[in-house]
Amino acid sequence: MLAVYAARQSADDPLSGLEVGERPEPQVREGWTTVSLKTAGLNHHDVWSLRGVGLPADRLPMILGCDGAGIDPDGNEVIVHAVVPSDGWRGDETLDPRRTLLSELHDGTLAQQVAVPTGNLVPKPEGLSWEHAACLSTAWLTAYRMLFTQAGLTPGATVLVQGAGGGVATALVQLGEAAGYRMWVTTRDEAKGKRAVDIGADRAFASGERLPERVDAVMETVGAATWSHSVNSLNPGGAIVISGATSGDAPAKAELTKIFFKQLRVLGSTMGTRSELERLAAFVTQQGIEPVVDSVMPLEQARDGFATMAGGDVFGKVVFTVS
Repeated sequence: MLAVYAARQSADDPLSGLEVGERPEPQVREGWTTVSLKTAGLNHHDVWSLRGVGLPADRLPMILGCDGAGIDPDGNEVIVHAVVPSDGWRGDETLDPRRTLLSELHDGTLAQQVAVPTGNLVPKPEGLSWEHAACLSTAWLTAYRMLFTQAGLTPGATVLVQGAGGGVATALVQLGEAAGYRMWVTTRDEAKGKRAVDIGADRAFASGERLPERVDAVMETVGAATWSHSVNSLNPGGAIVISGATSGDAPAKAELTKIFFKQLRVLGSTMGTRSELERLAAFVTQQGIEPVVDSVMPLEQARDGFATMAGGDVFGKVVFTVS
């Protein structure tokens, strides 16, 4: 079958290890099933895997991809949940210390077929397009959990999103606006700030800019470069929800005094559960939200999508169609 996979890894030239070609069809073990994919989404996780982060070299070649939607063996339209718990785990799978994502231990979704635990299939709502369904499993699920599970916000809250343009950031803006939050974003790119406003942000600010008022929560994926600004932007009792640290995890100032004096909450957030993915799909459909898609291209042209993401010139999701 046609697949996009990591054959080699390079921290300096990640695309040098990317291959688009034939791989064996997945072998199904007990309790698992296969999905014939219609669409699949690209994430920064895939580029990091090519850099050698989170994917040991002894697991190569590895089919990449966490996002996907397709048809199960019974003809049902489904969305693939990418978090795979360890055997016997019960409860919130994101808390399983031995959990993995597709493309870390098991082959991922950038292929014509993928094997997953049967319990990882979520029904695709009838009104959700294949392209939009392929956006939800990773970035959108991460955003959903950050906003609705971890932050503890109520409608009318003001939320700051550090960075604008990536899959998580655009999902945060669209979900938050639909839920009745006032969404603010920061960005180093004025054009991306304007596009964020176009999709639902109330205002866009330059990175590090002093805000006109403090906010109730900050959605943090940037890390070291924005940490002090995040802490200083919060109301007393506010929350910082962290799901990534693309600029590094060692800020110049930890801001501990401000954190305890203002009684701030610092919350980690990783992906989401299968039930959260099901609720996310329902919410997107019920609210008529159309996830922002940067580009759609056939799986055969996956290298072009990877190059766009690696170059940082993405607003929304890159989606591949699978024939």
